[in-house]
Amino acid sequence: MLYHLLYPLHTVFSGFNVFRYISLRGIGATITAFLLVVCFAGPFIRLLQRHQVGQVVRDDGPESHFSKQGVPTMGGVLILGGVLAGTLLWVDLTNIYVWIILGITVWYGMIGAWDDYCKIKKQNSRGLSAKGKLLLQVAGALVAGVFIANQPSYLTTLTIPFFKGFQPDLGAFYIPFVMFVVVGASNAVNLTDGLDGLATGPTVVTSAVYLLFSYLAGHVGLATYLQIPHVAGAGEVVIFCGALAGASLGFLWYNTFPAQMFMGDVGSLSIGGALGTVAIVTKQEVLLALVGGVFVMEAISVILQVGYFKMSGGKRIFLMAPFHHHFEKKGWVEPKVVVRFWIVSIVLGLIALATLKLR
Repeated sequence: MLYHLLYPLHTVFSGFNVFRYISLRGIGATITAFLLVVCFAGPFIRLLQRHQVGQVVRDDGPESHFSKQGVPTMGGVLILGGVLAGTLLWVDLTNIYVWIILGITVWYGMIGAWDDYCKIKKQNSRGLSAKGKLLLQVAGALVAGVFIANQPSYLTTLTIPFFKGFQPDLGAFYIPFVMFVVVGASNAVNLTDGLDGLATGPTVVTSAVYLLFSYLAGHVGLATYLQIPHVAGAGEVVIFCGALAGASLGFLWYNTFPAQMFMGDVGSLSIGGALGTVAIVTKQEVLLALVGGVFVMEAISVILQVGYFKMSGGKRIFLMAPFHHHFEKKGWVEPKVVVRFWIVSIVLGLIALATLKLR
């Protein structure tokens, strides 16, 4: 909005020319989203408490989590508000990629909000049926995949880290691939959101890494130099990534141990879907598995645990899944698990950035 209101005035006063720079607007979106979340968090927490919108804890979870029962949840609404405000205020509103990402973010947020509402109403941790939730996620990802794949000059090839000359073209299978990435990322973040600040920290790291990827993909000179796909218009995704990082940082202020509120499925599902879509738009789809390695690790731990449990007749690989609960069962205190997972996320993000030159 500011871009459209203020940049045209550069013909009158040259100082307004700064609004054409994506870097400045990215910083503006980050700070805007952060401040909005921090400023409105207090009243929002009191609102959730007044309406008894509290966390419903699993009966079979770690005993240390029983004290979290009733802590305000659905704080993801605050993250979504910060992301939407920060993005719409600073982005070029004519950019189709940003609207696709925002569409997925809002759609998945609505799915998560419905799921959270069902949990609170029923006072159990089940919420929506797994099939119903998955169907809604797939539908949204399908629409996003069709829109992205049909953009002019957008390529349906994959960028494989370390192999600049190997870019397989998926053709008609690219849209199912988009669906797999977006839905998988959404559920991976959802599974990670089990400890205070655990999902929020890696979200900040992943958003920051993809902010850089977005800038590089949208800059034809830098993309050519680094031998990565150039996606015309992807530079504006910087604004969204900045807003997501800023809103997540603001939320982390209240979500760090001991958490004053949780993001709920409305936050985790929308964040994961957004990150998956950003990875697709920037043509760094495969690298999401590395950048978001913490999310992937958590999802794989659940898949392995459930699969092995069924095949072995009741045996387990981990003391408890998702993976973070395994360490809690081993005696690690919650803050130690969270901070160490953050450290892993930062290291994975740095390795992902290093792949830009290791080709």
